[in-house]
Amino acid sequence: MIPGQSSPQHTALLAKAGRSTLDDIFRRALARRPDAIALIDPPNAAAVTGAEPRRLTYVQADRMIDAIAARLRHLGLQTDQVVGLQMANTVDAVVTLLGILRAGLIAMPLPLLWRQADCVAALGRIGACALIVSSRIGAVDHCELAMHAAAEVFQIRQVGGFGPGLADGVIGFDDLYAEEAPAAPPEVARPVNPAAHLAVITWDIAADGLVPVARSHFELLAAGAAVALEARVAPNAVVLSSLALSSLAGLALGLVPWLLVGGTLALHHPFDDQVFVAQCHAEQPATIIAPAALALRLGRTDLLRRRDRTNTLIAAWRAPDEMASSAIWRDPAVGLVDVPLFGESALFAARRRDTGEPAPLALGPVTTPRGAPDALQVVELARTPAGTLAVRGTQVPRFPIPPEIDMAADPAFRVEADGFADAGCSCTVDPVTQALAITGSLAGLDRYRGAARALAAAEESAVNEASAAPAVPPLAIAFAS
Repeated sequence: MIPGQSSPQHTALLAKAGRSTLDDIFRRALARRPDAIALIDPPNAAAVTGAEPRRLTYVQADRMIDAIAARLRHLGLQTDQVVGLQMANTVDAVVTLLGILRAGLIAMPLPLLWRQADCVAALGRIGACALIVSSRIGAVDHCELAMHAAAEVFQIRQVGGFGPGLADGVIGFDDLYAEEAPAAPPEVARPVNPAAHLAVITWDIAADGLVPVARSHFELLAAGAAVALEARVAPNAVVLSSLALSSLAGLALGLVPWLLVGGTLALHHPFDDQVFVAQCHAEQPATIIAPAALALRLGRTDLLRRRDRTNTLIAAWRAPDEMASSAIWRDPAVGLVDVPLFGESALFAARRRDTGEPAPLALGPVTTPRGAPDALQVVELARTPAGTLAVRGTQVPRFPIPPEIDMAADPAFRVEADGFADAGCSCTVDPVTQALAITGSLAGLDRYRGAARALAAAEESAVNEASAAPAVPPLAIAFAS
């Protein structure tokens, strides 16, 4: 993936990300640990979606992925058509996304905050041919929303769902869990490099509106490998993620590292503090993934200190300009890894220094593991003439969405001829030390600052240090996740 020497662990991870699809990586883990637990639902899944929580081995997950892929093709969907998803952070969402990819289709996860108008705009622009949802998420009837959205988008021919109480006309997928020998989906021929084909479409926020960002398997695996290496996620590790799969963050911080190490992915639907604490005690995750505000609070509780398994906490910074002034990490037993998120453009991971402060930033290559003699370049940072941050590297999408998929021209994700993409956040460079400082939020992010402030206020109101987090406004939690 990146030229240069690497350790055996690096070589193994990067070799998997070279010409392999996400489904290839899953199949390798399946072959190695067929009866190991692969996926674990939040214990409160019934309260979130109405369905009882599931625990799937790799064999069971593979069977479900096969069944979903076969059903989608049986419904008439063709190779490289787009399937939208709006699902809770549960096992259903993971096997559905992988089933879409196994069927040779393109997955387009939609943020859970989006309602009918947002979904209609995205589904219509991209020309999605199907939509799969959780029947409900909390008190919101997503099944009804999906049916209304499908009625407004001409291309959508099928609406599927998981959970009880599906509306008339919605194709249920829960029955596939009971199939002992599901039909096998057709093999999809991929010319040249299968990993170079489009896998997912996520959505970014720009000053002039929402922007679809298309990523290949290779680009997504490159982003996830960078996180897995810096966070030192061990083979077969239990990973607990509270990030939904609707963005680069959720995919690259949770899904891809889980696949690369062939471990167990425990999912938490954001956010219930008591459930999160219970999951930490029950599953004993080696790696926990959380929004930055929550991750830093964990350092001020005794939750991590009471456990003997967790060695890494990954903090996702949706507002990277806030990372430099964040609280000092003071738990030497648990390493904190900061992941600044530049919208859907790129991300990188940086383990905190021995002092507990965030690692310094500088223009030029960013490597992982930082400071190691065999470190590998994962992204390159530059400053544009307009004073904004630009990124390039193996994880930055190289090509626009094909015109037969994207039904509109603007706004669109753009990469310059030199490979750099404008991340949209302002930055400065110290003329003496050449230190890079992110000084402004991503374009379009300010509309969500109120939610972020509500989250911060709720954080400071916490009085029970044994709790991972207090109750906070749902909008703030969803934004942070």
